[in-house]
Amino acid sequence: MGRGLRLVPLALLLAVVVEISVFVLVGHAIGFGWTILLVLAASVLGLALLRREGMRAWRGFRSAAQAGTPPGGQVIDGLVGLLAGLLLAVPGLVSAAVGLLLVVPPVRVLARRGVQVATERRVSAMVAGDLFGPRRVRVRRGAPQPTPPAADQPPPPPAAGGAIEGEIVEPRPR
Repeated sequence: MGRGLRLVPLALLLAVVVEISVFVLVGHAIGFGWTILLVLAASVLGLALLRREGMRAWRGFRSAAQAGTPPGGQVIDGLVGLLAGLLLAVPGLVSAAVGLLLVVPPVRVLARRGVQVATERRVSAMVAGDLFGPRRVRVRRGAPQPTPPAADQPPPPPAAGGAIEGEIVEPRPR
């Protein structure tokens, strides 16, 4: 089992403890009945958001597939929306607050970008290109390369840091 997966049970236990603690604190502040109503309202809102975001994600994926454009942006946007709905639907005040944050457009943009960057790191360049389209590559210019050697001389060894890494992107036929 991977190192990160070993921490999942501990993280879930910590999340439950935090949710119960916040529930008790809010219950003392506004009353037990109002706290229950707040959790139920968040869950109902989450279920409605799950339905809406699921349909929106599917329509976005289908339209991208029909247009022949990379569907990665629509898929990630749908995943973030579904995560927001799921966090709202799960009973708990902390998870509901995080779910509400993911609905706010600037936070949602940051979450989408974070998911895209994490996905690009975990998949091959070819898969990332298929999902998100051609990537922009920053190139820093180094020292000028020496003139090529004469045909009868072997080429000099490459200088440290002289190579430019990148990805060659060919346009897709339309």
